[in-house]
Amino acid sequence: MSRKLPGVLGVHHIGVSVPDLERAREFYLDILGAVEEVAPLEWADNPFIDKVVGLEDSAARQFFCRLGNLQIEVFEYSAPPQQPLDTGRSVNEYGYTHIALQVEDIAAVHDRIVAAGLPVHTPPELSTITTDTDGTKRGYAGTYCRDFFGNVFEILEIHQTDEILPI
Repeated sequence: MSRKLPGVLGVHHIGVSVPDLERAREFYLDILGAVEEVAPLEWADNPFIDKVVGLEDSAARQFFCRLGNLQIEVFEYSAPPQQPLDTGRSVNEYGYTHIALQVEDIAAVHDRIVAAGLPVHTPPELSTITTDTDGTKRGYAGTYCRDFFGNVFEILEIHQTDEILPI
């Protein structure tokens, strides 16, 4: 087991760039149930932000939302122009491949994702979660899905198991 590095408290947020901020709100807030806790931001012609993000003449709108213990910062850049979106980008490509969201009821979340017309790589295998006679659930189930822009998300329902730890 590795030791905690001095000064690192944990992950604060993940940033995601999307081509349509309102569609992203639908995914994060309406489908996944995230909560927006702070006012959204937007900028243009801001040399300080340009230096921070490493872009020249950037312009964007943004919102933060919370999913349990995870905050997600969602950007829609209007400048500079982006490369064409590849909604089928393979998870074996270099870079971030997915974020995993632990959920209380994977079947219900899966149903909402499917009802929204979003792609799911495969339905979750629910038989991997069992219930003891005393009502204790054991095991876990998970699957990958994609948001409206092809970003990969894993949804996981985790109970008592030695294979993976819950949050």
